[in-house]
Amino acid sequence: MHVPGWLDDTRTSYDTVAVSYADLLRDALAREPFQRGIFALFAELIRAQGNGPVADIGCGPGRITAHLHNIGLDVLGIDLSPVMIEVARRDHPGLRFDVGSMTRLELADNCLTGLLAWFSLIHVPDDEVPTVLAEFHRVLRPGGVVLLGFQAGDVSQLKTEGYGGHPMNVYVHRRPPDRITAWLDAAGFTVEAEMVHRPAPNVEGGFVFAHR
Repeated sequence: MHVPGWLDDTRTSYDTVAVSYADLLRDALAREPFQRGIFALFAELIRAQGNGPVADIGCGPGRITAHLHNIGLDVLGIDLSPVMIEVARRDHPGLRFDVGSMTRLELADNCLTGLLAWFSLIHVPDDEVPTVLAEFHRVLRPGGVVLLGFQAGDVSQLKTEGYGGHPMNVYVHRRPPDRITAWLDAAGFTVEAEMVHRPAPNVEGGFVFAHR
């Protein structure tokens, strides 16, 4: 699906909801044992590669970035939304957060041991995903680990409000795990594991681990 202007729409939408988003999800991870377990596995895989820098791409207000820091990773957060980054810096002043786009990361080649994109690919149109994954491949060093979290399914829907009723204008793209793994294969990654989590009726999240 091609969505003209999706980057500007995503930036504006998340600038609008940033404060409410942070407040609503601040303690959500405490209620998500599956997610915490997945992050623990991610951290173990990073340590097996000798540690090194990790980037949380699409970090929002930094709640997952902070969790990864707390479990021992050297992590920075990057987000398209300047207001999200302001909130992240306010809430987690000891950590590094940068404004940036996953379509063109301001990071050196082969500089990361790990990369997390946690439900941040869901607004990227299908025809832009190869560009994003090529950037992920570029910044990871050989053996580096990528973890993708996404909404599973096979439909795209326009989201016009959220997080307290604020206006938004973003498409949410739900994708089956096998499509994500095919894109990763095409980008030069080796997929190691995939799973589907069903936290509630008719709600599915997909998780994929791969390495460069």
